[in-house]
Amino acid sequence: MKKNTMSYIIAAVVVLALVVLTSTVYIVDETQQAIITQFGDPVGDPVTSAGLHIKIPFIQKATFFEKRIMQWDGDANQIPTSDKKYIWVNTFARWRISDPLKFYQSVNNLRNALGRLDDIIDGVTRDFVSENLLIEVVRNSNREMAVSAEEEDEILIVADSLKIEKGRREITRAILAKVQETVPQYGIVIEDIRIKQVNYVDEVRVKVFDRMISERKRIAQLYRSQGQGRRAEIEGQRQKELQRISSEAYRGAQEIKGKADAEATEIYASAYNKDPEFYSFLKTLESYQTTLEGVNTLILSTDSPYLKYLKEIR
Repeated sequence: MKKNTMSYIIAAVVVLALVVLTSTVYIVDETQQAIITQFGDPVGDPVTSAGLHIKIPFIQKATFFEKRIMQWDGDANQIPTSDKKYIWVNTFARWRISDPLKFYQSVNNLRNALGRLDDIIDGVTRDFVSENLLIEVVRNSNREMAVSAEEEDEILIVADSLKIEKGRREITRAILAKVQETVPQYGIVIEDIRIKQVNYVDEVRVKVFDRMISERKRIAQLYRSQGQGRRAEIEGQRQKELQRISSEAYRGAQEIKGKADAEATEIYASAYNKDPEFYSFLKTLESYQTTLEGVNTLILSTDSPYLKYLKEIR
């Protein structure tokens, strides 16, 4: 009986020792940092080194915070620029807890910290965007954009009238610098802030799309006009070339025909000179075949030279 009682006592002592040890010892991971609170109030310095640490059991409590860089992704906000263009601006940031004690005392937990960042970053972003023109928020520099020859004149006019003084990158850096001045009181460090997306509100977007469509149609019409002008130029050149070829061909044909006629005349003359009477006889017979073919009526005198060879035959 006494042995059983001693066993129970030893077991109870072991369990109590384990509970006390568990409440006394805590482990800080490489990715964490911690503060020790006693009855809800922080005591001592923050624990930032990884490893095994000791606290007073049951009285003190270890509260852990993330040591790594965390992300903040805000909601898109509708902001008017200084030239009265309403746009949606969506930003994101990367931040970390630099002082866990100050973080605990000011915002207490991660959820409250994200809410505080919402207010600070959105407010600063709104201030800087509303102070600048839309083109300052959209573009980074005055570098020349790659445009077609048709748009070059218009782009140059727009570029001359809208010179970028800051640009999106500089505005983003100004937002980051302003936020970095504000958040240290919460034990937070902002590593970076970027504008993720800039877009027009629905009403303005429709107008912008309509303008883009009309501009594309204007450029398409310009291409068509240039094509039609080029077509007329090619057609005129074709007609000119066709007339040149036709005239050269006609001249060549006339030259060949003239030479042939000259040769034929020469042959006829040579034949006529060899036997003029026989040549006259053949030509007369050919004329008889032409004039007396079919039903024809000729009134000739009996002494007409035209019937000379017929008379001789008789």
